[in-house]
Amino acid sequence: MKKIGFLSFGHWTPSPQSQTRSGADALLQSIDLAVAAEELGADGAYFRVHHFARQLGSPFPLLAACGAKTKTIEIGTAVIDMRYENPMYMAENAGAADLIAGGRLQLGISRGSPEQVIDGWRHFGFAPPAGMSDADMARHHTELFLEVLRGEGFARPNPNPMFPNPPGLLRLEPYSAGLRERIWWGAATNATAAWAAKLGMNLQSSTLKIDESGRPFHVQQAEQIRIFRAAWKEAGHTREPRVSVSRSIFALVDDRDRAYFGRGDESEDQIGFLGGNERAIFGRSYAAEPDILVEQLKTDEAIAEVDTLLLTVPNQLGVDYNAHVIEAILKHVAPGLGWR
Repeated sequence: MKKIGFLSFGHWTPSPQSQTRSGADALLQSIDLAVAAEELGADGAYFRVHHFARQLGSPFPLLAACGAKTKTIEIGTAVIDMRYENPMYMAENAGAADLIAGGRLQLGISRGSPEQVIDGWRHFGFAPPAGMSDADMARHHTELFLEVLRGEGFARPNPNPMFPNPPGLLRLEPYSAGLRERIWWGAATNATAAWAAKLGMNLQSSTLKIDESGRPFHVQQAEQIRIFRAAWKEAGHTREPRVSVSRSIFALVDDRDRAYFGRGDESEDQIGFLGGNERAIFGRSYAAEPDILVEQLKTDEAIAEVDTLLLTVPNQLGVDYNAHVIEAILKHVAPGLGWR
């Protein structure tokens, strides 16, 4: 059985064709979709984070609200760009959101993707030191964040505090036990997947990765996952890691589905470039009648390797339609693949 969740980018636009026309719409509808997905029996509600864009940009208020409105579904991100994050403040926010959710937070973090603005992290007060790239800075922020999540004291207490302190060095509060094991790294390369494994992070692999062999996307992604697992074993971690992949999958069960996704124009992998010079491969979308989808998905090597599947949803089509998209997969596709 696989865990099946949704992944929303939280797009919004004032266009009359969009059901999500403002930032408030994107946030409130994200909460409503998490509630609806839980009622349908889905396992996860995940959100993408982009800055300087008409998308979800500030994850922790949203995660806390989703956690307060739901009871069982995992609440997560895929992914937070660590170039923008203060690890200390992030640890406080994450601890609070996880406590509100009762320990259901699953935080996907990463080096980030191409941005809407030039060096946007500089506007947030961050700049890599001399000799360090922005990717190095993201990994450094990540290592600090992971260290703080261990919950060990590191700050020397004031001898004359406003309030009494517990004995010893102080840690950040609120602390949420277990959150450190629920941090995921969004890896675009085999090397960063192995790096994440060494640090004891779970692995998220999205609908794109750097093209490292010229083979089909799902084959390269499956290889990345196997490299991650080998590095995890070599590092000697005692728990089993979790791995997720994202996919655009639409079961065509009514006329709306066929009108939106029945054209079949994204049924092949695509090649593009990230940052102008990195050749990337983008995985195909799946859209077909349920019985055909079952057969197509059986051949996806990466899906076969993972415990968690995140369904990317077209959030601007509204909560009701996106709930229908999720339900169609859970009801008409997952059983045929042994996922339910």
